[in-house]
Amino acid sequence: TTKFTNALDIPVEFVEKNVKLRGKLHHVTEKGLEVEHVPISIPFISSIQRKWQSKGLLLVRLAGVELAPGGLLWLQKELRPSQMVWFQLLGREDLALECLVLVNKGRFLSVCLNEEILREGLGRAARIEGLRHDSRLFWKLHKRLLRAELKALRKKKGIWKEESFSERVRDRISNSKLVRTLKR
Repeated sequence: TTKFTNALDIPVEFVEKNVKLRGKLHHVTEKGLEVEHVPISIPFISSIQRKWQSKGLLLVRLAGVELAPGGLLWLQKELRPSQMVWFQLLGREDLALECLVLVNKGRFLSVCLNEEILREGLGRAARIEGLRHDSRLFWKLHKRLLRAELKALRKKKGIWKEESFSERVRDRISNSKLVRTLKR
C-alpha cells in the first residue's frame, strides 16, 4: 500500500523477488519511462495515506533492450500519458529500475514492451542488468528476448531491414564518378 516515489525507497526484497508493480506513465524519455507508482488501494486506509504521500516519478528502463533511434519514437507513439503499465522489477541501478514492462492491449491481452521493441526491430537484445546469470529467470528472459530479436531479423524489420535491389543500384549510380562529374 506504500507509494514509491524513488527507486531507493523500494525494498531490496521486492527487487530480489522480482515483484510486479503498477504505475501510471507520465513521460517517455531517452533515459527511460517516467512512471508514477500506483499502490494497492484499500478503501479507508488509502484515502488517509494519500494526504501524506509525496509526489515523485520512478525511472523505469527496459531490461535487456538497447534501443535504436527509432525505438524511442515508436515508444512515444505507442504509449500515451496516464496509461497504466505493469513493471516487473529485475534490478536497480542508482536511481533507475531495470524492468520488464507490460502494457494492457484490450481486456485479456497484455504485451511485454521489451519483447515488442525487439520484435519490431527497433532495438537489440542486451545484457539484463540486475539479475544473476546463474538464475533460471535470467536465462528464460534472455531466451525470450533473443527469440523476439530473431523474428525481426528473419522478417528484415527495423534495423535489420536491407536495401532492395533497385535502391542499391540507384545508390551505386548516383555515387559513380561519371554521374558526379556530370553533376558538376
